[in-house]
Amino acid sequence: MTRSELIERIVERAPHVPRREVEAIVHAVFEQMAQALVAGRRIELRGFGVFVVRTRRARTGRNPKTGQRVSVPARRTLSFAAGKELRERLNAPPATAAGPAFIVPATG
Repeated sequence: MTRSELIERIVERAPHVPRREVEAIVHAVFEQMAQALVAGRRIELRGFGVFVVRTRRARTGRNPKTGQRVSVPARRTLSFAAGKELRERLNAPPATAAGPAFIVPATG
């Protein structure tokens, strides 16, 4: 899903809110999240997951083309861990239009 698709879905669910306001809100949320991560803070969205900034240590790598050793400096990376509710939704059996896929026939 792209940012514009997210904005479109929010506009559909909240037609009373002007599109420009929805765009401003989405932009502000992402901007605040980015600022928190740049500052090294953790972002926890209950039921969704956690974003954490991790530091990768410096190491010696190898150029795959020449085989020459190259020093790779330390750097910060972003890590995401899905929350329990999101993991459960991802791993739930798919539901069909007729209902759940695991219907047990009635015995009579």
